[in-house]
Amino acid sequence: MLIAGFPAGSFATNCYVVAPAAGEECVIIDPGQDAESGVEELLREHRLKPVAVVLTHGHIDHMWSVAPVCGARDVPAYIHPDDRGLLSDPARGFPLSVGQQLLGGLTFSEPDDVRELADGATLTLAGLELIVEHAPGHTPGSVTFRLADQQVIFSGDLLFAGSIGRTDLPGGDYPAILESLARVCLPLPDETTVLPGHGTQTTIGHERATNPFLKDIAPIDGPHRGL
Repeated sequence: MLIAGFPAGSFATNCYVVAPAAGEECVIIDPGQDAESGVEELLREHRLKPVAVVLTHGHIDHMWSVAPVCGARDVPAYIHPDDRGLLSDPARGFPLSVGQQLLGGLTFSEPDDVRELADGATLTLAGLELIVEHAPGHTPGSVTFRLADQQVIFSGDLLFAGSIGRTDLPGGDYPAILESLARVCLPLPDETTVLPGHGTQTTIGHERATNPFLKDIAPIDGPHRGL
């Protein structure tokens, strides 16, 4: 298994490429601001051919470069339908004044090929099986991607090392993110590696033991817990 990544742009959003091995097809996760050059560097270094871009949610720092990255390689983008509108109107993800300050004068559009994610679906791409789990709270359409045959979860802005996603932006919902954490993250084995949307990687066990936001949450067993 090959997983490589880098923090993209001024938001330092983790963009990942995932492949069975070097020299094979790959999936790109969350190409954020100015991510094109970093993506191209990883593709050259590991001799990878992308087949899709998948997005953990629609906030601008995670999808800023999705259209150019998809267009350059003629690949589809996958996003949950509840966040799809942010692809062409990312200002909706911020209070009005903040959106104007960050994005004033900039225009965004969907990639030519956008496919919608469903909760519990398994995406079979590039020889990988990515299990999709809807995890609202940070945004209505937030999802995580879990590698079916590896103890690895790409948590987006649901869970970080020592913290969780913010819920004070439009569409945020604190009770919903706690429920998502209880249902999606906490039932996983302690050794599961968490690759978040920002910051350093961690494990479910470390966060279960030390993350102050998780201390009063009990796991909720759901229908998609198989590893």
